[in-house]
Amino acid sequence: MKSVGFVGWRGMVGSVLLNRMIEENDFSKIIPHFFSTSQIGQNGPTINNITFKNLKNAYNLNLLEEMDIIVTCQGGSYTDSIYSKLRKNNWNGYWIDAASTLRMKDDSVIVLDPINLESINQAISHGIKTFVGGNCTVSLMLIALGGLFKENLIEWIYVSTYQAASGAGAKYVIELLKQMGSLYNAVSEDLSNNFYSILEITKKVTKIIQDNNFPLKNFSVPLAGSLIPWIDSDMGTGQSKEEWKGQFETNKILNSKNIIKIDGICVRISSIRCHSQSILMKLSKNVSLKNIEEIIANHNTWVNLIPNNMQETISKLTPSAVTGTLNIPVGRLRKSSIGEKYFSAFTVGDQLLWGAAEPLRRMLNLLTNI
Repeated sequence: MKSVGFVGWRGMVGSVLLNRMIEENDFSKIIPHFFSTSQIGQNGPTINNITFKNLKNAYNLNLLEEMDIIVTCQGGSYTDSIYSKLRKNNWNGYWIDAASTLRMKDDSVIVLDPINLESINQAISHGIKTFVGGNCTVSLMLIALGGLFKENLIEWIYVSTYQAASGAGAKYVIELLKQMGSLYNAVSEDLSNNFYSILEITKKVTKIIQDNNFPLKNFSVPLAGSLIPWIDSDMGTGQSKEEWKGQFETNKILNSKNIIKIDGICVRISSIRCHSQSILMKLSKNVSLKNIEEIIANHNTWVNLIPNNMQETISKLTPSAVTGTLNIPVGRLRKSSIGEKYFSAFTVGDQLLWGAAEPLRRMLNLLTNI
């Protein structure tokens, strides 16, 4: 069995990864070693009633080099610090990374096996050793529309994303909850008073949101009772880096000969978990709605086609319905009034599962079975 080192397993993505591995009994296939950047020597996780003691130093190159595989959810700064040093020391093990740092490198493969298993297997056979999880919204969109991509039916996509606070990290979720708590505490007594004007309540809420004491350390602007129409850094073109990733990562995953144009606007909303996406796509040829539905529904086992009616849409096509599951519902599917080849769709997925941890878990399984 292969020795596998885990770094960043305490964070949101790392915790979800460990939970999925326990659910699928993946730890029975490997010899796990747990590393830490800040709690060296302390106890690690408890798995199947066994506590892994004496956490290893995640910056100790000698210990890392003993691993056949390293799985890191620690973030880009850790990858920047360690990865190149290991490779310069001629470490020839497999590196599986949740961070974006290495995604667009020529010697790395973005992993999403329901979509690009053939490319992954080819990379392994050609000696590629670096495998990276993709951008969360890109991965979720690809699985949702996988059948259309496979049939080369998509000419371009314009997507508007509605991304949960947890996509930014744990401290952002905590800040959102503090913001929500501040708003409720400010008007809780007024809400129980049936004679109190809702306009007065909303004025109080607005005042609290605009107050300098509102919790703004991480987001820097209010999210509760609001939204943030910008995610990630400025590319200098009017496009955010999160929006830029849509086209470039999609085409790398698909290994496309003809570039599929993808653009859109990425928005942070006050959902705790799950990213949603509103999609307008132009197809390469005129296809009936029924055929589109069949192609989407039959591509993989995780896509759930939601009929385009009000009741099923509001009950099944929401973050609250999807959180904690591998299901990726696709709904609001219809031919657009813009033209015959234009279709709209709406999809939701848990970005901590298929958008982050699950592709890493499945990649690890592929490598442990070699």
